[in-house]
Amino acid sequence: MEKSVEKKRSWTDRFLNVTEKFGNALPHPATLFAIFAVMAILLSGLASLFGWQAVHPGTKETIEVVNLLSIEGLHRILIEMVDNFTGFAPLGIVMVAMLGIGIAESSGLIGTLIRKLVLSAPKKMLTFVLVLAGILSNTASDVGYVLLIPLAGIIFVAVDRHPIAGMAAAFAGVSGGFSANLILGTIDPLIAGLSQEAARIVDPTVTVNPTANYYFMVASTFVIAIVGTLVTDKLIEPRLGVYKDADLHKEEIHDITDLERRGLRWALYVVIFLTAITLWGLIPEDGFFRGADGGFLTSPLIKGVVALLFLGAGGCGIAYGFGAKVFKNDADIMKGMAKSMQSLAGYYVLVFFAAQFVAYFKWSNLGVIMAIKGAGALMAAEIGMIPLMILFVLLSALINMLMGSASAKWAIMAPIFIPMFMLMGYSPELSQVVYRIGDSVTNVISPMMSFFALIIAYFQKYEKNAGIGTIIATMLPYSVAFFVVWVIVLMVWILLGLPLGPGAGLEYSMPQ
Repeated sequence: MEKSVEKKRSWTDRFLNVTEKFGNALPHPATLFAIFAVMAILLSGLASLFGWQAVHPGTKETIEVVNLLSIEGLHRILIEMVDNFTGFAPLGIVMVAMLGIGIAESSGLIGTLIRKLVLSAPKKMLTFVLVLAGILSNTASDVGYVLLIPLAGIIFVAVDRHPIAGMAAAFAGVSGGFSANLILGTIDPLIAGLSQEAARIVDPTVTVNPTANYYFMVASTFVIAIVGTLVTDKLIEPRLGVYKDADLHKEEIHDITDLERRGLRWALYVVIFLTAITLWGLIPEDGFFRGADGGFLTSPLIKGVVALLFLGAGGCGIAYGFGAKVFKNDADIMKGMAKSMQSLAGYYVLVFFAAQFVAYFKWSNLGVIMAIKGAGALMAAEIGMIPLMILFVLLSALINMLMGSASAKWAIMAPIFIPMFMLMGYSPELSQVVYRIGDSVTNVISPMMSFFALIIAYFQKYEKNAGIGTIIATMLPYSVAFFVVWVIVLMVWILLGLPLGPGAGLEYSMPQ
């Protein structure tokens, strides 16, 4: 029995090593987009030469490829390069959101909230709270990886449970539950902006809000937290057994200080104030936050949710910072905002090239022609909506094993799949949520995930021989369970015809 297990582990290690080498051999995501941009230009010239065209199913207009290798095309590339970058929808959205979250993070508010949530949990609820805290930590970039996962190991040792199980539970929430949350985070406006850019290849009037998948995200939060808890308690911890070196690794867990409590109270006052203002503007029929037609879905709070995120996170962060005496003056606030911008330096580089690729794909008409051809082939296959979405989840999950960045993958996939599915009658919001499920479920077993090496280091604190195989063996049950359960939730959602978010349905109709 031991030999077969050893063989399996050796085969797994070999497979993962090959996967890791292949993934590492890929160029930087920004370089990939530069290559794709050049390929789009070259392909436009080749497709134009062969007269590639398609009939738009909505307008019945014949769409031909625009040759970007022509003089006019090259002029447009040079003239609009800056506009492509500055006008790229996700850029400004992410920058504004990160300014607010940067204040909340630099003040210590987010870290304190996570510690309080975990430390206040009853022992019987500890696993659930860890998974849930991991999911909620996605609101603020990398705090879950840096703070919560190692903290989970310390807490599990302190209560005489296996630390690897604690870290696995937190990791499952942070990474596997990446597409679930109760609060909008930086990834939501980023992904929505990419979806909107892709949808406008077919319909220039489409708007995809950051709240596009909010209802589905909220429901998924509790489902994933429960599933993660069951996998940890019923599969992972029994497999790991009793941890023998607990006395060696027990550390004192510091409770929330008086200053931190005061900071939390001050932040709560801001939440109460903002909530009161919001309700005042929404509840009356003539409320000042109502839309032009008096409706809630057309409210500026929905369309301006990024501004709301900035004001809410920033206001709470400032209140906490001064309440906990982390901030001494306004300069400290500005430093926190500046630090959040510094963390986006790599993102700016990636966006520059991604914006060029998306623009060239759109200008050349390659995107809409490929969408029409692909949609025609899929409709002819008649595989049905649910099987099609399951296949898309699988495709996203497999691609995630080779390329870690959620936004980079979606910037490549969205211009192809969103127009294709729109022409088949499926909304951009549905395509987006299906992608996000696939992108999440394999995060915990993907060596290409940017924090994978850090997770190995965390595991090695308690198991010296832990490596990639250890991570995969520990996290694979989460990946399988999340995939199965999330697909079931998606199927139920589709069968019931539930909206994915405010004003975000499952279907799309081409304008006549």
